[in-house]
Amino acid sequence: MGMISRKKQPYPISPGLRAYLRRHRREVELPIRYEDLTYYGDTIPVYDKRGRDTLWESVLYPAHERRRIHRELVGTYASLRVTGERGLMEHLVTDRVDVCSYGNTQPFRVRILNTLNENFDYFYVKKADASRVYGLELEHILSPNRLEFMTCGDTLVEEHIAGIPGETFMREYLEDKHLDEVRLAKEFVKFTERCFVRLLGDMHSGNFVVDITPDFDETSYRLRAIDFDQQSYESNIRVYQPNFYIENNPIVFLGMKCMEPKTTLQYQQEERSLIRHRARTEAARLRDLLDTMKADHLAPEEHLIALRDDLATHYDDPSFRACASMGALVEASLATLGWEPSRGSRAQSVEIG
Repeated sequence: MGMISRKKQPYPISPGLRAYLRRHRREVELPIRYEDLTYYGDTIPVYDKRGRDTLWESVLYPAHERRRIHRELVGTYASLRVTGERGLMEHLVTDRVDVCSYGNTQPFRVRILNTLNENFDYFYVKKADASRVYGLELEHILSPNRLEFMTCGDTLVEEHIAGIPGETFMREYLEDKHLDEVRLAKEFVKFTERCFVRLLGDMHSGNFVVDITPDFDETSYRLRAIDFDQQSYESNIRVYQPNFYIENNPIVFLGMKCMEPKTTLQYQQEERSLIRHRARTEAARLRDLLDTMKADHLAPEEHLIALRDDLATHYDDPSFRACASMGALVEASLATLGWEPSRGSRAQSVEIG
């Protein structure tokens, strides 16, 4: 698309962010670290059910290390799902560990198998980049979704977000005769607004999933971000607007076909109202997060200057140009919703108006 930097600079978790994670019980002791998973001996390509390369590779550990790593991964899953109660996990085993060598971050995907019923679940082990952590926490607070994740030093553990990958959905489901075009288009408008308001970038079809839920005689759709690396980093305002990505054109064109501009505006305003309500509900936590984020350096200075100028023009609001950090830009963007929390104690309760 020409809007994303070739390689995003990673930012370590600062002492301020580490303190925030401890306050909100995101920083925990884990039995395994990201580095432990990097000492594999060989890999095998992973293909999907149609024989297509998934860009993931299953890793093979030396025999003397395999049992320990697999046991500690089950323990990590226990920390993520049941607060470390390993007694509830005796019937679980590590079925497979995959690595995605495509891209910069090389995350690990772990498949945990329930031996009683052959059901399985996934979780991810990644490098704890500050941008990604802020993106996850903003998603948890400001979206309709709740996310489970944990940090431990330079390791980040995330739950799996279930859904049909956006690119697969556009390729295989848009021609379905049962597709509710209006509901899907509405959800894309709301998803786009959420990303833009909280400045989450790079939401092309490979970085979100579509969750489909039957609802009486209708079908509900929800688009969920699954990649948070580009939280408040890039300089171009369009990076934060999913409707400008060529990969998303099939849904964009669908919306243009079945919705009037005034309807699109209505759905944008609905989502902005919902974000404001979520922000007020979690005002103390959000205030704590934004104060922490404002003190962090999360992007090159030239990115900050360009983005704040774009936002000032977009909103016709020169106050954006006074923002000294990406965290301040997120705060200013949220202020356009009419959300202005007090700067009292981090632990104070906030009443919803």
